[in-house]
Formats: sequence, C-alpha cells, structure tokens
Amino acid sequence: MWNDIRRIDDSAQNVAKFVFTKDTAVAEAVLYKYPDYKTRTVICCSTQSGCPVGCRFCGAGDHFARSLTAGEIVSQPAHLLSLVGADPQEIGRLQIMFMSMGEPLLNLKALVPALRDLYYSYPKAALLISTSAPKLTRHGLNEVLDISREIPTIGLQFSVHESTDEARDALIPFKQKMTLREIMEFGVDWHVATGRKPFFNYCAHDGNETDADANRILGWFDPAIFCATVSVVCERSEGIPATNQHQRDLATSFANRLLARGFDVRVFDPAGQDTIGGGCGQLWRVQEWFKDHPEHARPSIGHGLPEVHAPTAA
Repeated sequence: MWNDIRRIDDSAQNVAKFVFTKDTAVAEAVLYKYPDYKTRTVICCSTQSGCPVGCRFCGAGDHFARSLTAGEIVSQPAHLLSLVGADPQEIGRLQIMFMSMGEPLLNLKALVPALRDLYYSYPKAALLISTSAPKLTRHGLNEVLDISREIPTIGLQFSVHESTDEARDALIPFKQKMTLREIMEFGVDWHVATGRKPFFNYCAHDGNETDADANRILGWFDPAIFCATVSVVCERSEGIPATNQHQRDLATSFANRLLARGFDVRVFDPAGQDTIGGGCGQLWRVQEWFKDHPEHARPSIGHGLPEVHAPTAA
C-alpha cells in the first residue's frame, strides 16, 4: 500500500505522527491517547495528498498531488490501531477524524466506501468528517446525507473560523465554497436527516474574538442545532509556536462568549503542535515531500477546482 511509513513521537505529550509515502503521494496521520489508548484513542487521518483548498494557515495549503483511494484512507487508522496495544472494541472512546490533510468532501468517491469499511471494522468508533464546506452538487449533498443516515457514528464539523464571509474568504481563498448561510442551511438539513448536532469550528485570533463576532455567529448558527469547537490558530511555520498562552487565552475567552450565548462548546488545543507538528496544518514533513517531488506538487492556490476524484488503483 505504502512504500514507507515513518513514525515521529513526542514522548512528553502522548502523541505520535505518522508519515505515509509512496511514489505519487504523501499522507499524514496523528495518534493521540487520553491518558492511555484503552481509555480514549483519537486518530486524525488524511483524505488527500496535499489539498486543493489552500487555507492560508495550513501547511498543506500550497500543493495538491491527488486524492487518496479508499484503501489508502482506511490503511491509516488501521495501521495506527494495530500499534496501540488495545482491542479497538474495548477502547472506551475511539474517534477517527478526517481532518489531518485534504478536503474530505472533495473526495467522496473514496470517502464513502472508506466510511463503510471503517464502520464495519470499528463499529464503536466515532467517524468525524471535518470540512471547509466546498460547494457540492445536489447529488453530492445527498450523498453526504445518505451515508450519515446509514452510519450512526458519523459526525460532521464545518471549518467556519470567521464570523463574516469576507474574513473567511481571506483565510480560505477557495472560491467554490459555501457561504456561512449555506453552511448553516446544510447543517440544519444534516441535523434533520440524522437527529445529531453538527459542529462548527472557529479559530480565535486577535481580530475575530469580540462580542460582535460572537453575536454574528449566533445569528448564523442556532445553539439548539449546532455545537461549537474553538481552536488555537494553527501556524504554517515550524518556527512559530502555535500553542502559546496568548492563543489559549483567546480561544478560552471566545469559548466563554459562545457559552454565554447558549452553545455547547469545546476548546481544541491538540498536543504536539509545536514539537512534531501534531496539529492539522502543521505538516512539516509533507512540505518537505512536496519540495522533493516537484513533479507531483501541483499549485494549490484555492482559486479553482482541480480533478480530485481518487484513482481506482490502490
């Protein structure tokens, strides 16, 4: 499946990164334990090699090689779970998240069968689709709704990050994406179809954590339907600490503003961001791979929709 799998551990923070490489693609997955694998295991895996969306905070935002196959997606959590020393059926809380690299909804051809395979193998695992919300055809939207109805462990999270479309456009320059209103409307449809609450993820920074921002978010998203995740800002550079106290304070402050407005809120501060690039967006080894493989490093400036269907070969 892969020519090489490299493991990079951070022994102090209970997190390890895995870099999967072959001749035509690179992928990363991150493995967390809280505080041990049997109690809670979290895996973040990739759905594409590079990413066509081009989010400006993300280290995968400059290049796109290709979408991964269903087999390549499933192989990441399967490999990581083979190493944890616990029966997946006995893990108290197992979460598999599609949020390390790539836009899952631009690879539905591979994501949907991968979700079925993972649900069959790990029926207790929560399967979280984290999306920047590209515009899909009606068929594509229905495909997301159908698989979410079929598999009761699927969750959906929208990478919103800003309280206005203008600010979000600057952060996520991909033109073919949903507006905040369209995200809200699809989130409501998903909630009605599944009976579960979708999440929105918001990256708090110095320019978007005021009461006015919280009020705009409340205007878009109903706390009776949506839950919130507030994140520290993921940095692109290995030399700039992402998990500093100021960023934590901003995230906590904005989370409290959302709590006061009735939202169920989680603050996301992943371990290993500043040591092994454990946070999404900090894909240092991926950036190195693209520099070494310019023949596969198509520019990913976020202004168009490249061919993103997975190849049929594993």
